[in-house]
Amino acid sequence: MTPAPTPAAKALPLPEFVALLALLMAMVAFSIDAMLPSLPEIAASLSPENVNRAQLVLTSFVLGMGLGTFFVGPISDAIGRKVTLGGGLAIYIAAATAALWANSLEFLLIARFVQGLGASSGRIVPMALIRDLHSGPQMAKITSIIMMFFMLIPAIAPTVGGLIALQFGWRGVFGAFVLFGLVSVVWMGLRQPETLPKERRRPLVPAKLISGAAEVLGNRDVRIYTLVISLGFGQMFTLLSTAQQLYAAYGVTTTFPYWFGAGAIVAGTASLFNARFVMRLGMQRLARGGYLMQIGFSAVMLVLVLSGFVTGPQALPVLFIWVVSVFFIAGITFGNINAMAMQRMGHLAGMTASVLSAFSTVGAVMIAAPVGQMFSGSPEPLVITTLICSGLAWWLLGRTDPAA
Repeated sequence: MTPAPTPAAKALPLPEFVALLALLMAMVAFSIDAMLPSLPEIAASLSPENVNRAQLVLTSFVLGMGLGTFFVGPISDAIGRKVTLGGGLAIYIAAATAALWANSLEFLLIARFVQGLGASSGRIVPMALIRDLHSGPQMAKITSIIMMFFMLIPAIAPTVGGLIALQFGWRGVFGAFVLFGLVSVVWMGLRQPETLPKERRRPLVPAKLISGAAEVLGNRDVRIYTLVISLGFGQMFTLLSTAQQLYAAYGVTTTFPYWFGAGAIVAGTASLFNARFVMRLGMQRLARGGYLMQIGFSAVMLVLVLSGFVTGPQALPVLFIWVVSVFFIAGITFGNINAMAMQRMGHLAGMTASVLSAFSTVGAVMIAAPVGQMFSGSPEPLVITTLICSGLAWWLLGRTDPAA
């Protein structure tokens, strides 16, 4: 039987609770994408002999966040959500401060790796906080709203980061990270009560960690949800990794950020759509319906591609609609699937969040990396991948128990 949400920590009003978690999600996304415009300046300043090394500023952060994801959930199950989140934010702030004063690329990369470790708390703990306090459609509704911010921030982060760098240089962007972290930790520290009582905590010992992970992965539905999230993220990451090249093939070069940003904003409304209808239709029904819609969009797109209709700049509106559909369906499905998985493991919310994030991220990379290398100017491999992933996700969700 699924444990009921913790009755504690109801003092924080729901709108403020959602806003706080949205800020934490935004912080994680902003920490990655805001750096993009500053990479040439960082390369010229710290690695003029090899400008490509500046790309490691992004990958080192993601590596740190990925490794941190494995541990943050279990740590929060052992010592509580608030302490874990506060500690992670403190590490994030300290590392961003160190990066601000970096005089070598090596030192900057180390600082970014540590910053990623700290940022992992902002990615994992919010999901555990939601599960501690809510369940069912209400949990899916809140998750959808905060995921909307996680998806929308990449659309505006490069522009904001570029404006900051224009005024204060690339070091100013790290100053923005410090400010972001300070606002988050102060707000959380002053307003958010602890949500995990001591009697429900799990000791942080290897045997307990292994048994906890085994319990999470031992649940058939959770395994299916993890695979479905991998498929969903896989098709989205495939599109993200080739988006600029894809738009360029349709004549969009200098205006790419505007097309991409507009698409992200339109797709972001999916979370609002989901938040409105999930209470009425249910999580599984909406998620399966979303993937069924994507099957339809991608099947039509594939026919148009194979027929030669979708070629050249004149077909840009058709491409744009299909790209938006991929991100829109992600906004409908991700929150619901995460919530359904967390619903079944309320007593292991932190561990479940870590397992879901870690395994789905690895699975998504295994899909996106090889398909991205197949891109040669045509959206065909991307459309086929999306069609297959959405079809499998729809079929797999039908094998889960919606009433569990």
